[in-house]
Amino acid sequence: MIVFQYIAEALFYAFMILTFLGGFMAVRSRMLMHAVLGLAVALIGVAGLYFHLGSPFLATMQVLIYVGAVCIMIVLGVMLGNTPDQLTTKNFSGRNLLLALSACATGFFTLFITIQQTKFAPAAQMVGDMSIRFVGENLLYKYCLAFELISVILLTAIIGAIILARGGREEVAK
Repeated sequence: MIVFQYIAEALFYAFMILTFLGGFMAVRSRMLMHAVLGLAVALIGVAGLYFHLGSPFLATMQVLIYVGAVCIMIVLGVMLGNTPDQLTTKNFSGRNLLLALSACATGFFTLFITIQQTKFAPAAQMVGDMSIRFVGENLLYKYCLAFELISVILLTAIIGAIILARGGREEVAK
Protein backbone atom coordinates (compact mmCIF):
# COMPACT_ATOMS: atom_id res chain seq x y z
CA MET A 1 0.00 0.00 0.00
CA ILE A 2 2.86 2.36 0.80
CA VAL A 3 4.40 1.64 -2.62
CA PHE A 4 1.25 2.97 -4.34
CA GLN A 5 1.45 6.13 -2.26
CA TYR A 6 5.03 6.73 -3.43
CA ILE A 7 4.06 6.04 -7.03
CA ALA A 8 1.12 8.49 -6.78
CA GLU A 9 3.38 11.15 -5.29
CA ALA A 10 5.99 10.58 -7.99
CA LEU A 11 3.31 10.90 -10.68
CA PHE A 12 2.08 14.15 -9.14
CA TYR A 13 5.58 15.63 -9.22
CA ALA A 14 6.13 14.32 -12.75
CA PHE A 15 2.96 16.06 -13.95
CA MET A 16 4.00 19.25 -12.17
CA ILE A 17 7.42 19.19 -13.84
CA LEU A 18 5.84 18.39 -17.22
CA THR A 19 3.47 21.36 -16.87
CA PHE A 20 6.24 23.72 -15.81
CA LEU A 21 8.65 22.66 -18.56
CA GLY A 22 5.94 22.86 -21.22
CA GLY A 23 4.96 26.35 -20.06
CA PHE A 24 8.58 27.45 -19.98
CA MET A 25 9.11 26.10 -23.49
CA ALA A 26 5.97 27.88 -24.72
CA VAL A 27 7.00 31.21 -23.23
CA ARG A 28 10.70 31.16 -24.13
CA SER A 29 10.48 29.76 -27.65
CA ARG A 30 11.06 32.09 -30.58
CA MET A 31 9.66 29.71 -33.18
CA LEU A 32 5.91 29.29 -33.39
CA MET A 33 5.88 25.53 -33.74
CA HIS A 34 8.08 25.11 -30.65
CA ALA A 35 5.79 27.42 -28.66
CA VAL A 36 2.71 25.43 -29.69
CA LEU A 37 4.43 22.17 -28.78
CA GLY A 38 5.35 23.59 -25.37
CA LEU A 39 1.76 24.69 -24.84
CA ALA A 40 0.48 21.22 -25.73
CA VAL A 41 2.93 19.61 -23.30
CA ALA A 42 1.88 22.00 -20.53
CA LEU A 43 -1.81 21.33 -21.14
CA ILE A 44 -1.27 17.56 -21.12
CA GLY A 45 0.56 17.99 -17.79
CA VAL A 46 -2.43 19.91 -16.40
CA ALA A 47 -4.75 17.15 -17.63
CA GLY A 48 -2.57 14.63 -15.79
CA LEU A 49 -2.88 16.70 -12.62
CA TYR A 50 -6.66 16.77 -12.99
CA PHE A 51 -6.73 13.00 -13.42
CA HIS A 52 -4.41 12.51 -10.44
CA LEU A 53 -6.60 14.73 -8.27
CA GLY A 54 -9.67 12.59 -8.96
CA SER A 55 -11.41 14.29 -11.86
CA PRO A 56 -11.16 12.11 -14.96
CA PHE A 57 -13.96 14.02 -16.70
CA LEU A 58 -12.13 17.33 -16.33
CA ALA A 59 -8.89 15.69 -17.50
CA THR A 60 -10.63 14.34 -20.59
CA MET A 61 -12.16 17.73 -21.36
CA GLN A 62 -8.74 19.35 -20.91
CA VAL A 63 -7.25 17.07 -23.54
CA LEU A 64 -10.19 17.26 -25.95
CA ILE A 65 -10.81 21.00 -25.79
CA TYR A 66 -7.51 22.65 -24.99
CA VAL A 67 -5.00 20.27 -26.52
CA GLY A 68 -7.39 19.80 -29.48
CA ALA A 69 -7.64 23.56 -29.85
CA VAL A 70 -3.87 23.66 -30.25
CA CYS A 71 -4.40 22.28 -33.75
CA ILE A 72 -6.44 25.38 -34.59
CA MET A 73 -3.74 27.51 -33.04
CA ILE A 74 -1.15 25.87 -35.28
CA VAL A 75 -3.23 26.66 -38.35
CA LEU A 76 -3.74 30.25 -37.23
CA GLY A 77 -0.07 30.59 -36.39
CA VAL A 78 1.09 29.31 -39.76
CA MET A 79 -1.37 31.55 -41.56
CA LEU A 80 -0.77 34.69 -39.53
CA GLY A 81 2.60 34.22 -37.85
CA ASN A 82 5.80 36.01 -38.64
CA THR A 83 8.38 34.55 -40.96
CA PRO A 84 11.94 34.11 -39.63
CA ASP A 85 13.00 37.21 -41.61
CA GLN A 86 10.32 39.25 -39.86
CA LEU A 87 11.38 37.95 -36.43
CA THR A 88 14.86 39.44 -36.79
CA THR A 89 13.51 42.93 -37.46
CA LYS A 90 11.11 43.10 -34.49
CA ASN A 91 12.04 43.78 -30.90
CA PHE A 92 10.32 44.99 -27.79
CA SER A 93 11.30 48.50 -26.82
CA GLY A 94 9.79 51.58 -25.30
CA ARG A 95 6.03 51.63 -25.04
CA ASN A 96 5.53 48.00 -26.16
CA LEU A 97 7.84 46.71 -23.45
CA LEU A 98 6.06 48.79 -20.80
CA LEU A 99 2.64 47.52 -21.93
CA ALA A 100 3.83 43.91 -22.01
CA LEU A 101 5.34 44.12 -18.53
CA SER A 102 2.25 45.80 -17.07
CA ALA A 103 -0.04 43.16 -18.63
CA CYS A 104 2.12 40.37 -17.21
CA ALA A 105 2.23 41.95 -13.76
CA THR A 106 -1.55 42.47 -13.76
CA GLY A 107 -2.18 38.86 -14.74
CA PHE A 108 0.28 37.55 -12.14
CA PHE A 109 -1.18 39.56 -9.26
CA THR A 110 -4.76 38.71 -10.26
CA LEU A 111 -3.96 35.00 -10.24
CA PHE A 112 -1.96 35.28 -7.01
CA ILE A 113 -4.78 37.06 -5.15
CA THR A 114 -7.36 34.62 -6.51
CA ILE A 115 -5.34 31.60 -5.40
CA GLN A 116 -4.73 33.12 -1.95
CA GLN A 117 -8.44 33.78 -1.37
CA THR A 118 -9.73 30.41 -2.64
CA LYS A 119 -10.73 27.81 -0.10
CA PHE A 120 -9.90 24.45 -1.67
CA ALA A 121 -12.04 21.42 -0.81
CA PRO A 122 -10.43 18.02 -0.24
CA ALA A 123 -10.24 15.89 -3.38
CA ALA A 124 -12.33 13.12 -1.81
CA GLN A 125 -15.39 15.41 -1.77
CA MET A 126 -15.06 16.29 -5.46
CA VAL A 127 -15.21 12.76 -6.83
CA GLY A 128 -18.73 11.93 -8.02
CA ASP A 129 -20.60 9.51 -10.16
CA MET A 130 -18.79 9.06 -13.49
CA SER A 131 -21.43 7.00 -15.24
CA ILE A 132 -22.36 7.75 -18.84
CA ARG A 133 -25.77 9.02 -17.74
CA PHE A 134 -24.29 11.42 -15.18
CA VAL A 135 -21.71 12.80 -17.63
CA GLY A 136 -24.31 13.14 -20.40
CA GLU A 137 -26.80 14.98 -18.20
CA ASN A 138 -24.11 17.35 -16.97
CA LEU A 139 -22.96 18.06 -20.53
CA LEU A 140 -26.53 18.77 -21.68
CA TYR A 141 -27.73 20.79 -18.70
CA LYS A 142 -25.00 22.03 -16.38
CA TYR A 143 -22.05 22.68 -18.73
CA CYS A 144 -23.91 23.41 -21.96
CA LEU A 145 -23.23 27.15 -21.91
CA ALA A 146 -19.49 26.66 -21.39
CA PHE A 147 -19.21 24.32 -24.39
CA GLU A 148 -21.28 26.67 -26.56
CA LEU A 149 -19.07 29.63 -25.63
CA ILE A 150 -15.93 27.65 -26.45
CA SER A 151 -17.32 26.69 -29.85
CA VAL A 152 -18.29 30.31 -30.63
CA ILE A 153 -14.80 31.54 -29.71
CA LEU A 154 -13.16 28.88 -31.91
CA LEU A 155 -15.51 29.67 -34.80
CA THR A 156 -14.71 33.38 -34.47
CA ALA A 157 -10.98 32.61 -34.55
CA ILE A 158 -11.36 30.49 -37.68
CA ILE A 159 -13.45 33.12 -39.49
CA GLY A 160 -10.98 35.85 -38.49
CA ALA A 161 -8.07 33.80 -39.80
CA ILE A 162 -9.82 33.21 -43.11
CA ILE A 163 -10.58 36.91 -43.52
CA LEU A 164 -7.01 37.91 -42.71
CA ALA A 165 -5.51 35.19 -44.89
CA ARG A 166 -7.51 36.24 -47.95
CA GLY A 167 -5.49 39.47 -48.11
CA GLY A 168 -2.22 37.54 -48.28
CA ARG A 169 1.04 38.36 -46.62
CA GLU A 170 2.77 41.66 -47.23
CA GLU A 171 6.10 41.47 -48.96
CA VAL A 172 9.04 41.84 -46.61
CA ALA A 173 10.89 45.08 -47.35
CA LYS A 174 14.50 44.31 -48.22
